[in-house]
Amino acid sequence: MAVVSSLLRRFNSPTIPSLCSLTSSSYHSFSTQCFTQRTASLSLPTEPPPVPKKIPFSVTTHGVTRQDPYRWMRNTNDAAFLDHLHRENSYAQAFMSDTETLRRNLISEMKTRIPAEIVTPPERWGQWLYRQYIPRGKEYPLLSRRLEENAETNWLSVLDWNQIAEQFGYVHVGVCRVSPDHNYLAYTVDPKGNERFLLQIKDLRSGCLVPRLEVDGVVSLAWALDGINLFYTVVDEHQRPHRVVVTNVESDGGGDTVVFSESDSSFCVDITSTKDGKFVTINSNSRTSSEVYIVNAEKPLAGLRRARERVPGVQCFLEHHNGFFYILTNAHTDAASEWSGEGYYLSRCLVEEVESSEWQVVFCPDDDVVIQDMDMFNDYLVLFFSKNGSPMLCSIDMPMKANTKHMEDLNPWYFPLPADSCSVAPGSNHDFQSSVYRVVLSSPVIPDTIIDYDVSRRSFSVVHQEGRVIDDLDTSTPWYSADHSTDNNDRTSEGMPEWEELSDAYVCERQEVSSHDGVKVPLTILYSREAWKKSESPGMLIGYGAYGEALDKSWCTNRLSMLDRGWVIAFADVRGGGGGDFSWHKSGTGSLKLNSIQDFIYCANYLMDKGYVHRHHLAAIGYSAGALLPAAAMNMHPSLFQAAILKVPFVDVLNTLSDSNLPLTLLDHEEFGNPNIQTEFQSILGYSPYDNIRRDVCFPSMLVTASFHDSRVGVWEGAKWVAKIRESTCHDCSRTVILKTNMSGGHFGEGGRYAQCEETAFDYAFLIKVMAYHNNR
Repeated sequence: MAVVSSLLRRFNSPTIPSLCSLTSSSYHSFSTQCFTQRTASLSLPTEPPPVPKKIPFSVTTHGVTRQDPYRWMRNTNDAAFLDHLHRENSYAQAFMSDTETLRRNLISEMKTRIPAEIVTPPERWGQWLYRQYIPRGKEYPLLSRRLEENAETNWLSVLDWNQIAEQFGYVHVGVCRVSPDHNYLAYTVDPKGNERFLLQIKDLRSGCLVPRLEVDGVVSLAWALDGINLFYTVVDEHQRPHRVVVTNVESDGGGDTVVFSESDSSFCVDITSTKDGKFVTINSNSRTSSEVYIVNAEKPLAGLRRARERVPGVQCFLEHHNGFFYILTNAHTDAASEWSGEGYYLSRCLVEEVESSEWQVVFCPDDDVVIQDMDMFNDYLVLFFSKNGSPMLCSIDMPMKANTKHMEDLNPWYFPLPADSCSVAPGSNHDFQSSVYRVVLSSPVIPDTIIDYDVSRRSFSVVHQEGRVIDDLDTSTPWYSADHSTDNNDRTSEGMPEWEELSDAYVCERQEVSSHDGVKVPLTILYSREAWKKSESPGMLIGYGAYGEALDKSWCTNRLSMLDRGWVIAFADVRGGGGGDFSWHKSGTGSLKLNSIQDFIYCANYLMDKGYVHRHHLAAIGYSAGALLPAAAMNMHPSLFQAAILKVPFVDVLNTLSDSNLPLTLLDHEEFGNPNIQTEFQSILGYSPYDNIRRDVCFPSMLVTASFHDSRVGVWEGAKWVAKIRESTCHDCSRTVILKTNMSGGHFGEGGRYAQCEETAFDYAFLIKVMAYHNNR
């Protein structure tokens, strides 16, 4: 799709005082009454929770000595640790034993909403049509294709995720790349859940794998134009992609050639092809900087050229069109002297001048516009951007002229979008010659909707929506078949088709919450018109706030089970995550990380102050790096939430960032800070959840999940957190803290569409139980 790479994530001044000494002027101190007294009907296991051994360990950094008696858990080969995890799983099952009927009901509801089989509309690529299909009763999809000219032929299987699951007992496909001549499929598969991917090549003519090309530790892939030479990246001992290799898939072996190696351990290497396939770009990226090298895809072994020397804080992403490279960059140069923004602007240069010191500026965005990505085609360029915080897309005819003052001077066509804010994700859009651009729209109240925008005609069609049935899913006959032509100034939903949305049954509000420093934080609030009761309903607050990633608020049918029970589901777009501009991310990183946590706390207070949820019935949910938010908030204000779910939680922040042997540590120094620097050490120590657990206080009930093979957040983080919570806090309350570890999966869990229902039902049943909330349903 587009060119801006997504780096690996942990899916990771003056001394800052300890988090527990900070106060929020408006936080709710509900009661000093024990949580278990407020949930007297809660059924608890007869056996006490497991108590792990403690081995004295201390570490001194910058004159500060910290005790960590659970550090031994980092040895995942320790038999005592394995035994402890099994005992924790047993305790979690015992704790949840009285919810079996509830879980069965939830699972049944969720599965009922899943179509028996799912087929995506085909996408044209050259002479082929490709589609994904989940057969009836299967967990996973398969990728299939057929020749466009022969509609009577059967769809041929290209890759079947179900077969991979049967082979390995687990399935996680990383990337799939079809060769330019459509003869080979190169893909990576994670057989264990530890994200160490195995490269496999399938000959699509015979359906057989190329046996000698099963390479371990591969991350990204790109084909040369000949469809025979394949570029791939391999990881080092810390799972950092650091080397680019090219291999001839039809040779007998011994032909692999290293074309690039990155020695700086704070940079990861990613490769991709320009959309026209003429160049392979090697992108060496840190969290904040990038350097691009270029390989002529017609001459894969002829060497590479560097586009521009790396500069701290400067990023660039490159595409090719008709002898020009088009570059999104934030570099401040003489050519862009009139531009004072922090985000990307569009520049270009002739291919032979890519190494020159100055590139031509095509245009710089207006102050209220933030360019996010681009996608190049033969006749047009698609730009992804936000305007005043709202997502937008437009197409610009190619070729385009340089040195225009504004994007408007290029006569863009703004893709019509629904009036209500929604997420916009590109489809595959592989065909460089295509005049149709596919996107997927979604919102909390709009099921996933696939739109084809015909750029040449400036019209669009809805070709698929979740839950709709379309005969044979032929894109030439979309279920909404009217031709929606739009003029250049139509940027809203006026004239859009009446696609299915559930706003009559469910309310989706977008509010702005004043945080501790007066900054307005977006808060999306979802509830049922029929079941919600003001100041009485329970609710859950979800946040992430890291890596500049937007919080996922797309359509999810599983949520209906909680909405229909009267629950409120709220999403806090705190600083550190994705926002209208790049400063939103920066203002929640490093020494400013407390902004993310305070934003989350103030959003929680808002939900209660405005009567969206009952004052004693709010839960917090965080995933991975996002689990830092509720964990730190609980340390600051233990009575703010009644319950919390921390999934594969990044909570042992200071210890993890101090260990350079872990896969993401050096990259994460740019996001959270470097403990080797004293001021940054003090900042991290001030909020690191594991280091700020308050003693002898009542904490909320908690479900903590972990995965044994997780390479992003160590399985020990959740285990150490739970052990220390139980050791330090109220004895009675800590009995409602459970740890559930997936002993075979990785960071992203495992299981297909039905298995995900079971995991979600477990989470929801936990919340319903510990809230002690019952309605008449």
